[in-house]
Amino acid sequence: MKQLEADLVIIAAGTAGLAAAVAAAENGARVIAFEKLNRAGGTAVMGSGIFAVESRLQRVKHFQFTREEAFKLYMDYTHWRVNARLVSAFINKSASTVDWLEKMGVEFLDVTSHGLGNKHTQHTVKGPDMGPGSGPSQIGPASAMMKILAERAQQLGVKIFLKTPVQKIIMEKGHVTGVLARDENGNEIQAQAKAVIIATGGYGAPTPGLPSVTGDGIRMAQDAGADAIDKPPEPARGGNPPPPGRFYTVSYTFQQPNLMVNLSGERFMNEEIKENGVYSGNAIAQQENKCAFTIFDEDTKNNYIENGLDILSGGIQVPIQDAKDFDKEMEQILAKGSDNYFVADSLKELAEKTGINLKGLSATLKEYNKASETGRDDIFHKQARYLRLVNKPKFYAGKSGGSTTDKWYGIKINHNTEVLTTDNRVIPGLYAVGMEVGRNIFYDDYPMMLPATAMGFCINSGRIAGENAAKYIETQK
Repeated sequence: MKQLEADLVIIAAGTAGLAAAVAAAENGARVIAFEKLNRAGGTAVMGSGIFAVESRLQRVKHFQFTREEAFKLYMDYTHWRVNARLVSAFINKSASTVDWLEKMGVEFLDVTSHGLGNKHTQHTVKGPDMGPGSGPSQIGPASAMMKILAERAQQLGVKIFLKTPVQKIIMEKGHVTGVLARDENGNEIQAQAKAVIIATGGYGAPTPGLPSVTGDGIRMAQDAGADAIDKPPEPARGGNPPPPGRFYTVSYTFQQPNLMVNLSGERFMNEEIKENGVYSGNAIAQQENKCAFTIFDEDTKNNYIENGLDILSGGIQVPIQDAKDFDKEMEQILAKGSDNYFVADSLKELAEKTGINLKGLSATLKEYNKASETGRDDIFHKQARYLRLVNKPKFYAGKSGGSTTDKWYGIKINHNTEVLTTDNRVIPGLYAVGMEVGRNIFYDDYPMMLPATAMGFCINSGRIAGENAAKYIETQK
């Protein structure tokens, strides 16, 4: 068995793990990181940016949104069912983390929001590809940030072992003393350390789209005595799934606040909330087969072509402003075959293609068109400017899926990111960060009004853990 020694071992060199490695090494710790994949960086390589409040970039833009306001908004939204000290530590750390990253060479393009009414807290990274990092096969702008973090870690002497998953956390008399890992050839490695940070990014079980997330960290934490629940969450997803290929015009056209009905042909929400994928995902999840359809007609499509879209969801990453490419993209989508997008010359044909009840749809259109003509939606109180008639062929429909978030799960920690036992006692030398500890700051729903919270928490919690672990290690020396 190969023997290694360090001050700190980090389990996984992903988003939170790399931040932890750099922070600890900057504070004098000798660090080893074990990563099960063949690359470092985690899911951030698919993302866009991080959360921050009171950053330099926000001050330049004159965004008057304070840490106090962010904390109150966050805690009101979660009904105080999360770790308030941890939320406060994360928010308070966020602005300095942007400075910390900029000093390393990370560049930020802009500060953006996730739609109307949400706060400008997402600090979008200037990266190699400005397409949205919405799928496992895509490379997002934040990949540039992770590359810089990995390079900084190596400059500081951090040893990163790829294709080497950790199997077990070694404990002696209630204290962490190291880990057991296994390399790609099946050889065992024992790494002795005074502290361990779990950063495996898991939710407790295999996660769709993330085959490497198998709940390893939570299992190992439980074996070490941690309070952890290994039931996976079901993330909310609202709005239309992206068409096959990068057909952004079609995707963003269907994200507009047009009529939405369920399989019975009935409206069930104010379509304006489509901007918030959590809200719309929860609403759609209550419908038959957990699905719904956005519908608009030829006049609405032509209006988007001539006058532009109502809501520019793409922001600075994918600046789609009108629907001029809609017909060309839709033709390509239908030629490839799609179960989510439909075009019909009549309502009857649309109902047949989508499975929507024709009688219910006809009744809803009569009601909706009356609201569009009067400018008054007495059911869901949708703004008049988003009420548009649906009566002129062709008719277009896009299918949406939804699911409730239930509760987030993971390892229980305190505001110092120290892992806690079932009786709320600290396990000396053991820390956990990132989405592995999502249960501590998320409860029912992801706070969409504060964009980039997830990636921001990963980076900031990693930094907090790295600094605190380095301090702990000094006490052990």
